[in-house]
Amino acid sequence: MFALAIVLLLVCASVFVNGWTDAPNAIATVISTRVLSPKAAVILAAIFNLAGVFLTGSAVANTTAKIIEIGTGQDALVTLAAAQLSIVIWAVSAWRYGIPTSESHALIAGLMGAGISFKGIEAFNWNEFKKVLIGLLVATVLGFLAGFFVTKGIVFTFKGVNRHKANTFFSWGQIFSAAMMAFSHGAQDGQKFMGIFALALVVGGVYPPSESLYIPFWIMLLVSIIMAVGTSIGGYKIIKTMGMDMVSLEKYQGFSAEIGASACMIGATVLGIPLSTTNAKGTAIMGAGAARRLSNVNWNIVKEMMIAWVLTFPACLLLGYVMAKLFNFIF
Repeated sequence: MFALAIVLLLVCASVFVNGWTDAPNAIATVISTRVLSPKAAVILAAIFNLAGVFLTGSAVANTTAKIIEIGTGQDALVTLAAAQLSIVIWAVSAWRYGIPTSESHALIAGLMGAGISFKGIEAFNWNEFKKVLIGLLVATVLGFLAGFFVTKGIVFTFKGVNRHKANTFFSWGQIFSAAMMAFSHGAQDGQKFMGIFALALVVGGVYPPSESLYIPFWIMLLVSIIMAVGTSIGGYKIIKTMGMDMVSLEKYQGFSAEIGASACMIGATVLGIPLSTTNAKGTAIMGAGAARRLSNVNWNIVKEMMIAWVLTFPACLLLGYVMAKLFNFIF
């Protein structure tokens, strides 16, 4: 029970860090276009992150919980603890330099590294891992294309509209699109951590194992509240990188990026495909900026982000492996 308590505390820490360092991606553009103040945007994100956790089922949670086969008992709990600690270390380190990273990829890579430390490659459930690869494609490629073509479509549709009226429309529109972005973040990342929390209770012997992971209401409530608290603190360094330094967006571009990214994320959630909300929003912002001019995008910032995204998998896999070995030695 002590080991289980440690795991659950580390899952809560991961959820908090996700709300603190990942959820700000959802509101970066609505702040950069000055539609909402940082405080108002953070409150909006906290509310709709919470709603996203509650209202989108558990398909992504089940996929995440089945990526590795860890069995039950002490070794399984050590695996989960090591994966969660690797997320916290990686995310906080990246936040220190204002670099947006994917806690989704950190979670999956941490689980894989910890699983390898006990069972080797046999720990992987390749059928579920294929969904992660699909999610990577959706977030990176479709995110960019969605931001690009939604922006182009809006420019064509509103080309004869008075600029002041268009800005007023998209100011209100961005409040809606930012809410959708926060909702889809809660749906994706909230589900992932709900799945790991419930899995810990299964491997710890509290709940019986079953084909489909059971996630009770109280876990949904706990995860959504912790994520909302993390979001309310606000990762302003990441907001600055995503919404200001990488691309200078107008209101219609911010709206386009948020609509494009949230459409990709909600579609993936319904299909049970875990994807990186950071990648989806980041590439959608790039697409919205590039739709006007390629030079609108600060490609040096993009390069730094891409390096961080590429490094997340191997770094967190290694962290998960090392932490699992260390925990196994301690316990």
